[in-house]
Amino acid sequence: MMTFAIPDLRPVMPEAVLAILALSILMLDLVIKRKETIAFLSIASVAAATYFLAGSLGTTFNGMFVSDGYSTFFKLVFFLNVVLTILVSARYIEIEKVNFGEYYSLILFSTLGMMIMASSGDLIVLYLGLELMALSAYILAGFIKYDLKSNEAAIKYFLLGAFASALLLYGTAMIYGLTGTTDIRAISGFITGSGLSGNPALTLSIIFFAVAFLFKIAAVPFHMWAPDVYEGAPTSVTAFMSVGPKAAGFAVLGRVFLTAFGSVRVEWAALFIPIAILTMAVGNIVALSQTNIKRMLAYSSIAHAGYVLLGIISGTPEGLASVLNYLLIYAFMNIGAFAVVILLRSEGFKGDSISDYEGLAKTHPLAAAVMLVFMFSLTGIPPTAGFMGKFYVFMSAVNAGYTWLVIIAVIFSAISAYFYLRIVMYMYMREPRQTVQLALSSGIGLALAIAVAAVFIIGILPSSFINFARISVAGF
Repeated sequence: MMTFAIPDLRPVMPEAVLAILALSILMLDLVIKRKETIAFLSIASVAAATYFLAGSLGTTFNGMFVSDGYSTFFKLVFFLNVVLTILVSARYIEIEKVNFGEYYSLILFSTLGMMIMASSGDLIVLYLGLELMALSAYILAGFIKYDLKSNEAAIKYFLLGAFASALLLYGTAMIYGLTGTTDIRAISGFITGSGLSGNPALTLSIIFFAVAFLFKIAAVPFHMWAPDVYEGAPTSVTAFMSVGPKAAGFAVLGRVFLTAFGSVRVEWAALFIPIAILTMAVGNIVALSQTNIKRMLAYSSIAHAGYVLLGIISGTPEGLASVLNYLLIYAFMNIGAFAVVILLRSEGFKGDSISDYEGLAKTHPLAAAVMLVFMFSLTGIPPTAGFMGKFYVFMSAVNAGYTWLVIIAVIFSAISAYFYLRIVMYMYMREPRQTVQLALSSGIGLALAIAVAAVFIIGILPSSFINFARISVAGF
């Protein structure tokens, strides 16, 4: 008589809970008229998933799904991203007249995809998570249906995303042909045991994987979608995409390249080094000429991807821990910056142009002060968290023998001060063109308070956070 073993469901409980609650919210939207209630239920769903996260460590489905310290850290970043995004969204989507309940469900489904990506122990599971994340993000990018820029953003994101997904499948097919498995750890063992290092087919498959993941983190030359999508998408969605998918991309980049391809690190590091340099160069230099703040922050996001790549290139546990720490910090300072952009969005006033920030310190001094904090942190000025994030990433690269690469990164980081501090100059050293009515809400106020507090707390007391990241990658 055939028997079936019931898999251990504890490792997938956070994902299962979030999936059930996301579907429930989609259905409840039909009967609940107050969208603020839907927003609250979405945050409660994240809280429920977080509750189950503590007891979810382990592997299941024959090792295809892995819940470890590494994935748990990323899931906390994803949850933080969701909560901050929802807090800044409620008032904004009301102004944009797209206050629909499915907006929150799509954010939860996209986050569910990110969680699956972070916990994937198999390339097929990784692909499923990526597609769930990406398809939800495509819809969110075009959520303002009456806005042609939003439509354009969705189409560009979808077409280029489909191209990246195809390359991931090609890479998976080639790896399966070479090794006979899609299990990430088994791939590593096969490459080491069979001496596949230097095999042209393996090199080509690594390139396919690299392109697919580098697209998700918007690294040069696979960044073309980011400026247009960031500008055209609803600002709250841009804030969400600037952190969540980027963090998910780095999660799988670390797991696949440092685990499956760890034995051929010299080969893929040689590919990533010029990409990291180009990413920092293009991101920082092109940002200098931007007049739209969302496009400027898009190129800023590209540059930061270049910095974080240094932690991956170092190939050490310290480098990986610095990547996790940086992405946590980036979530606070980047969503905070976009929250201020949303704050300036009111009826008849977009607040997207850099010139819209002229004299903000005189008309709304608190909003200007908050934006100053985020600009300083993105630049990497102490005692903000951004400085500590760069410090740990750069030191991990120095300790791995890439001092020359860190010198290049520091030079480009200094260049970035111009376009970040230009916003500060506009706010504090120019006269206001007009008095703008801020789109302030309790949600945006709370999100900004959390982000500002985190930027200073991590900047002043960084040891607890970097130690948490080190514990998370222990045994990875």
